[in-house]
Amino acid sequence: MTLSGAQGALSRFRRTPWRFQQTFYTPLKNLPPFVATVASAHQPLQAASVTIEQVVFEPKNLNALLAKHSLSCEDFHKWSVTAAGEREIAELLEAALGDWLDFTFVPTPKPFVIYADHDEFTTFYANTKSNLNRVIQALSTRGFKEVEDYEREL
Repeated sequence: MTLSGAQGALSRFRRTPWRFQQTFYTPLKNLPPFVATVASAHQPLQAASVTIEQVVFEPKNLNALLAKHSLSCEDFHKWSVTAAGEREIAELLEAALGDWLDFTFVPTPKPFVIYADHDEFTTFYANTKSNLNRVIQALSTRGFKEVEDYEREL
């Protein structure tokens, strides 16, 4: 796991013309199966980065995860945390979703990306309907709730 500055990452994310999106309620009390479903929808994810846009309250989960990897950060604003391998990716996404953060999650390869916010919405973006449908159908099948008729403005 690595920590680095995210110069321009959020701007690039916002400039990308994502053709398709779907938002789900973030299930704070049921994060492990939510994260496992996201991670398994497109196999294999080799790495992923979480770029933090806003910290509302102290990110206790993310701080604990970084400490586990002998890392620390005083001000998370516009920093990226990168994880490699399935286990680290799942840990990173679960920690970020469990804290009061606004962030992007960009996996490698990049069949989809996520923007999640502290209001407990997780929006999935993709440039092909099939890439979006793979993750959306997996989440819906597992009973996670979509936010109907919601389109996030970037």
